[in-house]
Order: sequence, then C-alpha cells, then structure tokens
Amino acid sequence: MAAKRLFSIDDLWSLARVGAPSVSPDGAWACVAVTRYDMQSNEARSNLWLLSTDGRVQRQLTRGKHDAEPAFSPNGRQIAFVSRRKDDGESGTDKPESSQLYVIDVDGGEARRITHLETGVSGIRWFPDGKRLAFISWVWPGLDGEDAQNKQSRKERKDKVQAFVIDNNHYRYWDHWRPRGREAHLWVVDAKGGKAHDLFSGTRHFLPPEDPDASMYDIAPDGRHVAFTEQRERDPGAPAFCDIQLLEIKTKKSRNLTAGQAPSHEYPAFAPDGSTLACLASDYLRAHNQQARLALITVKNAAVRPITDAWDFGVNAPVRFSADSEQIYFSAEKGEIQPLFRVAARGGTPEEVCRGKGHGGTTGPMQISADGLTLVYLRAAIAYPPSLFACAANGENERAIERFNDPILAKIRLASSESVTLKGFAGEPVQMWIIKPPGFDKKRKWPLMQVIHGGPHTCFGDAWHWRWNAQLFAAAGYVVAEVNYHGSTGWGQDFISSINGDWGRRELADVEAGTDYMIKTGYIDAKRVVATGGSYGGYMVAYMNGNVKNGRYQAYVCHAGCYDWVAMMGSDGYYWFGQELGAFPWQDEARVLAQSPHHYAASFATPTLVIHGELDYRVPYYQGLAYYNTLRVLGVDTRMVFFPDENHWILKPQNSRLWYREFLAWCDKYSRPRGKTAAPARRGNPQK
Repeated sequence: MAAKRLFSIDDLWSLARVGAPSVSPDGAWACVAVTRYDMQSNEARSNLWLLSTDGRVQRQLTRGKHDAEPAFSPNGRQIAFVSRRKDDGESGTDKPESSQLYVIDVDGGEARRITHLETGVSGIRWFPDGKRLAFISWVWPGLDGEDAQNKQSRKERKDKVQAFVIDNNHYRYWDHWRPRGREAHLWVVDAKGGKAHDLFSGTRHFLPPEDPDASMYDIAPDGRHVAFTEQRERDPGAPAFCDIQLLEIKTKKSRNLTAGQAPSHEYPAFAPDGSTLACLASDYLRAHNQQARLALITVKNAAVRPITDAWDFGVNAPVRFSADSEQIYFSAEKGEIQPLFRVAARGGTPEEVCRGKGHGGTTGPMQISADGLTLVYLRAAIAYPPSLFACAANGENERAIERFNDPILAKIRLASSESVTLKGFAGEPVQMWIIKPPGFDKKRKWPLMQVIHGGPHTCFGDAWHWRWNAQLFAAAGYVVAEVNYHGSTGWGQDFISSINGDWGRRELADVEAGTDYMIKTGYIDAKRVVATGGSYGGYMVAYMNGNVKNGRYQAYVCHAGCYDWVAMMGSDGYYWFGQELGAFPWQDEARVLAQSPHHYAASFATPTLVIHGELDYRVPYYQGLAYYNTLRVLGVDTRMVFFPDENHWILKPQNSRLWYREFLAWCDKYSRPRGKTAAPARRGNPQK
C-alpha cells in the first residue's frame, strides 16, 4: 500500500459535500444532493443520487448543474427537486434567473419541469395524495397569479434604477438585500404541471424573511390544511416572535394556534394521525437568546403543551414523529456532541437514540420513513466530513450508506482529537478540544494554534468545518486548541446567558485557561503560540490584542471580526446587539465601550492578519478596514486579505485556497513551525 499523505487544501475541495436526505416511504432508499467543486473552473456542480439504505447501492439520478432539495413522492415512485437549468431563464437564456420545480421518476429518465414562475422556487413539499406540490416563492403581495408575477419580474430586471427606498427595520440579510417589495409566500402547483397558485394571495400572511425553507411549514395528512411559521409583527425589532398559523387551503381561512402564548413558536411538523403538531418554542421573555424547546400543539383546540422544558438542552429542527405519532425524534447539542434523541409525545425525558463512534459526532438533518422503521441522517465529526447513515428507529443496526469520499480519505493521514475539561472563568468547568498533528510526538515542542469559534452562541462540536478545518491546521504542523467558552451552546441555558451584557471577560479567561493548560502539557513551545478566530472569534482576538499582555501570543488572525460595537449598528443584526451587550451605545456608552475592541486600541501590539469579505452584511466589511487601519497607524505589523466577492464566509474554491495559504503563512511567520509536517498544506502558488 502507498504511504498516506497529509491533508491538503486541494483534498478539502475534492471532497463531495452531501446534502440533507429525503427517504422513501418504505425506508429502502434515500435521495441526496451531492455537490462537487472544481478548483480550476472555480465552480460547483450539484446532482441527485439514490442510495439504498442497506448501503449496497449508490446511483446517480440527475446530471444537471444545480439540482437540489430532493423530495420523494408519497408513493415513492417520483422525486421532486429544484434546479436552475438553461431553459429556466427568461426566453430560455443560458443564464437562468431562478430555480424551478422539476419531477423525475425514481427509475430515471428525463426530468419534467413543473413550474414557470420567474420569482423562483424553493422549500418544496408533496401533498399527501401525491397530486400537488407546495413551494416557497418571493413574490409581490399585491399581484395575483403567475402571469402578473412574471410580468413584474421582467419589469424589475429591466429597470435602470435599482435603488432601495427603505422605511423598515430589516432590509438586508447575510449577503443579500431583500427583494424590493416582495414577500415569501406559499404556492401550490399540480404535480403534472400547469399554473401555480399563491396560497397567501388575498391574505396578509407571509413567511419569515430570513431565508425560509421547507422546515417553516408542513401539510396536514388529510391535505386540507397547511401549518406555517409567521412573525407576529411584519417588521419586528429583536427578537422576532413567531406563531404557528393553520390555513385551510380551500377557503383560505386561518387560525393562529399559538396566539397569546409567551414563547415564540416555529418549525411545525404534523403527527401522522393529524391530531397534533410538534414545533420549537423559545421563550424570549426569559432570555433573548433562549434555546429552543420542543412543544406540542393539539390542532382541535390549539392547546400548547411544553415537552422538554425541564431538559436543559436546545432542540434542533427538523423534528419528526414516529409512524404511530407516539414518539418525536430530533437532534440536540449535549456538551461537545450532537446525538439523535427521541421523546414520548406525552412528555418525559428525552432518550438518546444513537451517536457516532469515537467522541460521538454531530448529527444533522434527519428523516424517518413513513413506515416508521428507518432513520436516515447526516453525521460529521472532526475525523470525517458530513456522511449519510441509516439505522432502525430504536438506533440499532447503524450503517454508512454512501462512499463518496472513501477513495480520498483512504489516502490521508488525519489528525487525532481529544476532549478535555479545564477550569475556566471563576474556576468553572469548560470543555476544550485538542487536535494533534499526524505523527505527533509528545517529546517534541510544537506550536499551538488557538482557534476561537464564532457566535458566540454556538459551539465547537465533534464536527467537520469546511471553512475552519482543524485537520488542515494540524496537517500544517500545529497543535490546535478549541475552547467552548462561556456563552457556548450545549451546556445549558445558564451557560449560554452567562455573558449577557458583559462580552469578552469570561470568554477571554476561558481561552487563556486553555492556553495555560496546553503549555503545561510540556509539548507546547510557549514562544510559538498564535490565536485565530472568525466573526465572534474575530472579535475575541481583537479584544485579546488590547487585553492580553504583549508577547503571550506571537500573532493573531482576525477573520470578519466585530471591532467597533458603535459602528456595528450598520450590521443586518443591529437590533440584536442592544440585547447582547446590555445596552445600545447611547443608552450606556461606558458599558458598550468596555466590550468593544476598538476601545483598547492604545494597547494593540501583537501582529495581526485581518481578513474580510465585502458582501458581509452580518459584520460589515468596514469593521475589518477600521481594525487594519488602526493597526497601521499604531505601527503594528499587519496585513489584510480582502475579498470583494465573498460574504461572512469564504465560499469559492480559489478564494478558499488563498485564504488558507495566507492564514497559515501569517501564523508561520511568527510561530515558525519546524519539521516536515509544516509544508504540504501550503505548497504551491496561491494564485495558480
């Protein structure tokens, strides 16, 4: 056998990226979108694949370029999906303006285009009888019918004035402006094609505007009603409270099932018997960052009953019922892993269904077959990218059901990882990951890279990260430390809320405790330590630059970091910061400044690489410019990598390759890692 090589950036982008599964009614098959990237063309291609849930067969079903969101029909004979193909644009241009709905037979053949709605299609679901499909489209609420929408769409595209006139709170999200004058509506179309109809036409209903998908609604088993998530206010501040609405499709009469309830309710899912709905509930009156709990709604009388309020872990969407409507399945962060759980619909303590080998992994989107016998789900870990698994409903007989990345991973020497608990802020327990380079020898002295996660209300789980990949950092010769500091999710609500109105101090103490822990191991060179982070992690390294003694860290990397909380009022999440910081700047300037890195600029001394994308609306790009400019004025060694075509994340293959090479070159410049493990991840011309 050939010797295994170290993991490289080209390996990372050669791996297939497996999407969320749809499972056939009998549980025999799963369908997923599989995306592959080409480094030379700098583009992605996504196709649908059929996988037998016994793991024996994987067969490519479509050969388009942008095929996604597969959904099995109720009889299991067809698969609906969305795609952008050359005939989907105006007048059949080669550059389609929007995705459309297609249906293909499971046995193969040509896909049939179902919709011709130029405002686009996403978030698809079949009606239980298999005769119709529902989907989401961003449309002009005052226009009735497909023809009127298409006419207005063409007019908008040809308009020489593309200015936005704004008189609402929220007008852009993440990396895009909300479509002018449009709302997200539910539509229905016959499965054989024809005119599509707007379910919300003539009503005041709308879906939440933050990229709504199929998890925002569900169709009743009898096909007569649809339940969906709707914001209580059309233009809320923060947080945005939501209700579950029940709409009778024929009459368009609606009923608010959660009216008058304190928690915000989202992500409805019907039980197979149609009598109840499961949903997620977050009581923002208790805490603005309240983790989601599971709740059950009786459809007949709109009685809402909490299910997991006594269980101090957040529940993730989607949630799924067992075939007999007695059990509810979901994933949840529990510490540093995210297993599958189930809980009785009548209530009780959730029980773990299954977790992955090793540490346990992170389970993502999950489906259960209509017969209730088979679970199909994605799981990832530090040691492997998202992969598709299946098991029995009781968690037994777990098996991998795809092998897309096996040929590449079989040739790679991957890093090992361990989870430790240390004493952080005020001596309280804090979890930390340690990822060691392949060929690690504890007798050697190694450079340390602290990687600080964003959020802050997320966590470093046993998970694969495409943009901050610990395997690549370890392959470059670094021991990687990842601290789940105060404010991280997975350790209960009190831990999440512990940093409210006091950002920086506890997190810094936790990261510093992690660095101390690593130096005390004896295999870390205390003169070769760097700290890196993105988003909130970028905020932390900027905060550390003004609050940690110079020389403790040899260099920082700040990606998309929050630098100036006063200027962060230009963020798409500006309403939220008044909650998290405990005040807006004009309410308590001293409190806000104490949490803002720019307030400590006079103490900046550590060399810093600043990275930002111009399309970043969450942490606007001028935050990175301000930090870089300040470091230049202060005479601190700095460098900026600026991407005019990227958002909060670096998503294009060639940009990502440059990102990793600049990132590692900067860390190498100050930590000077030695040995053969340092070179492969950075070899070659970053512009090539």
